[in-house]
Amino acid sequence: MFYGSYKNILDAKGRLIVPKQFREQLGAEFMITRGLDGCLFAYPMDEWADFEEKLSKLPLTNKKARTVVRFFASGATLCEMDKQGRVLIPENLREFAGMQKEVVVEGSMKRVELWSKEKYIEATSADDIDESIEALDGLDIDL
Repeated sequence: MFYGSYKNILDAKGRLIVPKQFREQLGAEFMITRGLDGCLFAYPMDEWADFEEKLSKLPLTNKKARTVVRFFASGATLCEMDKQGRVLIPENLREFAGMQKEVVVEGSMKRVELWSKEKYIEATSADDIDESIEALDGLDIDL
């Protein structure tokens, strides 16, 4: 499981140093794809396989399901971590996430989220947390 939040910098080549706390769990090879709210999702290969299986079960006849599959699958890239713990974030994914320089790397239980600092601040405002928690009422989640 991935927990915690770390700030880092993209180098001139678009490489990001993966926080030491996440390296072993992500593994030498892992998948990065477009995520929700303008971030990127990074999955260890076993978690990616589970996610991929769920996506493959969505009905091909449903237009919204096809859109969801297309969103995640077409943005997915197999990435390798080098010996210094760096990963090259593909240019198309950096553009999608608005990543210029400062990046927030956040554990999100089964995946890692990669955010531009600006989008992270915008998306993680605690102003609406009470409303978000209330929206989960009835889902059998005790907080």
